[in-house]
Amino acid sequence: MNGNTANNGHDNGYENNGHHGRRVTITIDGVSFTTAKDHEQASALLWMAGVDPAQYDLAMVKQHGQTEVFGDDKVINLKNGDAFVTVRQSAQVA
Repeated sequence: MNGNTANNGHDNGYENNGHHGRRVTITIDGVSFTTAKDHEQASALLWMAGVDPAQYDLAMVKQHGQTEVFGDDKVINLKNGDAFVTVRQSAQVA
């Protein structure tokens, strides 16, 4: 199978993009994903997890439970074991 896959074995449509051999495993909301890219936009990671970037932001879980929230266009340098969570964007009240 070409491209990235979640730990459930389903093809999520991501291409290898020329990075041969090196794979990075991260978690988003506790689910493992493996990608052939070591850098990716936050919005692409949200789509990989099946989450709409128009409604959610991506946050990296850091030491001591602190989080860093990324804008959709932010390119994130990925390392094996990086943990992310999705954060619901606040809804506007009329």
